[in-house]
Amino acid sequence: MTLSNIGRVQSPRIIRIGGGVAAETAEVLNQLGLSRPLIVTDTKLVALGHVQTLTDILDRAGIRHAIFDGVVEDPTDTCLDAGLAAFKSGDYDCVIGFGGGSPMDTAKAISFMSVNPGHVRDYKAPTQIDRCGPPVILIPTTGGTGSELTRWCVITDTVRTEKYNLSGLACVATAALIDWTFTTTKPWRITADTAVDSLTHAIEAYVSRKAFPYTDAFALAAMPAIATHVRTACADPENAQAREALMLAASQAGMAFSNASVALVHGMSRPIGAHFHVAHGLSNAMLLPEVTRFSVDAAPDRYATCARVMGWAADSDSDGAACGKLVEGLHRLNDDLNVPSPSSLGHAADPEKFALMAEQALASGSPQNNPRVPTADEIIEIYQRIW
Repeated sequence: MTLSNIGRVQSPRIIRIGGGVAAETAEVLNQLGLSRPLIVTDTKLVALGHVQTLTDILDRAGIRHAIFDGVVEDPTDTCLDAGLAAFKSGDYDCVIGFGGGSPMDTAKAISFMSVNPGHVRDYKAPTQIDRCGPPVILIPTTGGTGSELTRWCVITDTVRTEKYNLSGLACVATAALIDWTFTTTKPWRITADTAVDSLTHAIEAYVSRKAFPYTDAFALAAMPAIATHVRTACADPENAQAREALMLAASQAGMAFSNASVALVHGMSRPIGAHFHVAHGLSNAMLLPEVTRFSVDAAPDRYATCARVMGWAADSDSDGAACGKLVEGLHRLNDDLNVPSPSSLGHAADPEKFALMAEQALASGSPQNNPRVPTADEIIEIYQRIW
């Protein structure tokens, strides 16, 4: 008898999901006994007026607040330091992370670094950060990273040119308010990249060596929703059905990978972001078809199920045929979403840098969760193919 993996689940204490649910932010703060939040966000969301939507809600409730809008894409340790200084400069009792993965990850790191000594790099995985800081309330606006429901965040080290995972109870939000209405302003590129980011989370969680039935349920729900609705959301940004489905799928995939972990795509994606400043979702999209091709023979039943639930393969197809259709479907999706190669963005192939990136990918631990665990040379070969 083979026993399945033992499930260990971490999730926010409060989760509210639905169109307009951000209007309940003040109510959630009151429920938690909080009254002095620092809002962590970026200038784009300020310009779009989304931050004012949130501050108006707090103002009407008489909740005093302040804004730190210095978050950068793929947040760095210096960005974190600035946010931490802003938090320590006031009498705040919680942090609201408002935006995509970058503001939410920064909010998490501000919270736990306010009570843990040293530099944030001291806590990179596999260290578990269990000394929690002030409560963190997360309100996603992109529907991609799933950070609102995960026990992870990612920070880029400006000295070592490395993106590293941070994990533990301190990275789990206290509350998540998941409101799809903020996503209707996302442009094509961000819509496409965040959706494929979610799809990668779901597929990797399902094929991960750490998968178990609880995470499987979330992953299998997310995959068909993304496959069905991503093209519609790109073509028709205000399509409520598509936007709602993608936001829910992002959270479901977030819950899946938070507890089953990601695998080779993410391990290889982070060095692309660190060295070439390619957005995380886009680098995942670049890698997903070829990493899947590399991996399918090690877990054909799992990958075949992915193809079937997305409607890319029939139940009557053999696992081998379904795996082939999965790889073809992922390539076709990239074509439809205009996913570029790194070289088409002007990034030249660099064998020496690929060797360093392979080393960093393996050091992250994520590739070890993959059904087929690669060598450094095999990782380099995949980089060369996607370039």
